[in-house]
Amino acid sequence: MKFGIHNPSWLFGSDPAGIFDAVKAKAQWAENHGFTWFSVMDHLIQIGNVGAPDEPFMEGWTMLAALAAVTTRIRLATLATSVAFRNPALLAKMAASIDVISHGRLTFGFGAGWFEGEYRQYGFEFPPRPAIRIRQMEEAVRLILALWTEPCTTFHGRYFNVEDTILEPKPLQKPRPPLMIAGGGEQLTLRVVAELADACNVGGGPDAVRHKYGVLRQHCESMHRPYDAIERTSITSLLLARDEAALAAKRQRLAVPASYYGFAGTTAQVIDLIGRYQDAGVQLLISSSYRNDMETHELLAADVMPHFS
Repeated sequence: MKFGIHNPSWLFGSDPAGIFDAVKAKAQWAENHGFTWFSVMDHLIQIGNVGAPDEPFMEGWTMLAALAAVTTRIRLATLATSVAFRNPALLAKMAASIDVISHGRLTFGFGAGWFEGEYRQYGFEFPPRPAIRIRQMEEAVRLILALWTEPCTTFHGRYFNVEDTILEPKPLQKPRPPLMIAGGGEQLTLRVVAELADACNVGGGPDAVRHKYGVLRQHCESMHRPYDAIERTSITSLLLARDEAALAAKRQRLAVPASYYGFAGTTAQVIDLIGRYQDAGVQLLISSSYRNDMETHELLAADVMPHFS
């Protein structure tokens, strides 16, 4: 089982000028402590289950380009980019550039988008029907894959069109960077994963994740695609402490709300939880820490991950 770190919060003190240095240090620490993945959110404002909408929030692809230049081994991604935020041909160009900068360490994390508030704030059209957003995502993926692999691309779709488009340099990874599609929609999203993606990402507890993987397997079987060709990943938020007393003190110090959507537990409890994720079929567990609590990642690396090596 592999482990990754996700960075959903940009609160690293009171001075925004220190944000990049803090995230750079976090990514470099992760790279040097056994983590194989580092991702950032591609949102425009903070989402409700992480923080307040007026918090500082860095643009995801700009941050990936910067991190690509200051790391050497860890895989980099957005988790996940909304189809609506950028013309997909431009996005294909951006991703190819970051794959070159990183010497082939980009995973292309993509999704249909869901946060209507940020769409409206930034002037993007928000199709209210999820099926439309998923069809846009699928069409964008087909266009992006073509641009990455064809010498010259002409593409006429329902939502996106390009004519005689040259994308050079191509991504370094061959035949292309791996595509991860985030989302657990059983009828449409996981069908697109089964057909086009190299990796899936779903959230929820171990039982919910196991169920989603079962649905994905069914879609793979209907398309005659090997289920094991798709890397199975899951994302969760954690807050760790060595024992119950330390956990209680940390919850109080960080003002963790009773409605905290992640898992707060001792090292022993988190080992048990991650064992259940492994039993559910997770191959890469991507975790964030509440309010960038560094001790959570330190305990994960030192006391939890060795149980799954």
